[in-house]
Amino acid sequence: MKLVKDTDNKLNENKQVSDKDAEEAFKTILTWMGEDPNREGLLETPKRVVKAFKEYFKGYKEDPDKILDKTFGDVEGYDDMVVQKNISVQSHCEHHMAPIIGKAHVAYIPKERVVGLSKLARVVEVFSKRLQTQERLTMQIANTLMESLDAKGVAVTIDSTHQCMTMRGIKKEQATTVTNYYLGQFKEDLSFQNRYLRFISTTLKD
Repeated sequence: MKLVKDTDNKLNENKQVSDKDAEEAFKTILTWMGEDPNREGLLETPKRVVKAFKEYFKGYKEDPDKILDKTFGDVEGYDDMVVQKNISVQSHCEHHMAPIIGKAHVAYIPKERVVGLSKLARVVEVFSKRLQTQERLTMQIANTLMESLDAKGVAVTIDSTHQCMTMRGIKKEQATTVTNYYLGQFKEDLSFQNRYLRFISTTLKD
């Protein structure tokens, strides 16, 4: 059964928005804020913001499945979990477009082939560079790894702070959010899940 991994709305190809259109929109926002977009210090700001947004949200133009295309079978039968900890996460929440900053921990149990370690971090990066909820981000990473690697099991944990609640609204600066998602043997066999949690427990306490 094919796992549903990406529920993001795709950009409508019939509604192309140019960099110039986006810059004009940011000029409008500056005016709405009470600023003068023609002030010397702000003349280049819309262009800089557009450039920054291209970096913040570059994940919409990247395909995580292609990142995982190349795998390696020369692993002499290795069939235990592979755990990668402390993958930095920099995303933006879809409700306020405020930063989400934290760490991801990823594990998978290979069947016959493994993937290059950098690819795990790159999959986290692709989905992070989109407007997100932390819950969906956690599931998208896990579902993609499970399907593309044909893994026996996948576990993903994200521990992050949301500036939509640390800098605005309730303003709880010390609050962090932890989400977990398990597939395959990590979900079916608690011994795998418990080992994984022990591996990352020190990181979570820090």
